[in-house]
Amino acid sequence: MDQDLLDRLTIKQLVDNWVVWRDAGHWDRFRTVWHDDGVMQATWTQGTADEFIAMSKEGWAKGVSILHFLGGNSIDLAGDRAISQTKMTISQRALVHGVLVDVVCTGRFYDFIERRDGKWGFVLRQPIYEKDRMDTVDPAGKVELDQSLLMSFPEGYRHLAYLQSQIGYKIKMNMPGLKGEAVEALYQRGAEWLAGGAL
Repeated sequence: MDQDLLDRLTIKQLVDNWVVWRDAGHWDRFRTVWHDDGVMQATWTQGTADEFIAMSKEGWAKGVSILHFLGGNSIDLAGDRAISQTKMTISQRALVHGVLVDVVCTGRFYDFIERRDGKWGFVLRQPIYEKDRMDTVDPAGKVELDQSLLMSFPEGYRHLAYLQSQIGYKIKMNMPGLKGEAVEALYQRGAEWLAGGAL
């Protein structure tokens, strides 16, 4: 097997392990996919990998239910650096105004991944939020949303942000979506980083 293919398979396995180990609560294994200075960006938290793990553990203890599902993957490889994009959905279940709902958000994980001392690891994970929806878990159920609050959130993660705001999280309002300045700036940042620039 040539080195290029081996690197791509290793990176894809890293992306898969992130989802499986995080959603299963295998926190020690999950920590191994990150470099020490790794950073996680999400609607509900932004910080180091260790801070993200601590907040995820805290959420688990409170019954926060967030799961991830992966689709197609594309990797731009430049020596010891890579940008990996992976189609994904985020599925979160919670009570909203007393009604149990599921929110499904479709998007991509946009990952800055680097090989250091022979080991590939995450440097930065930045999700791109493309579209979402909210459904009651009981098909006969109905939830009345505050439309002004709903419309105050960005289109790509509007329902996800609404749910997360209801369970006490402060929402980051400028995350990249399918189109627009934020996602174009992210693509530019990725290209510059692949070319050897700093994050």
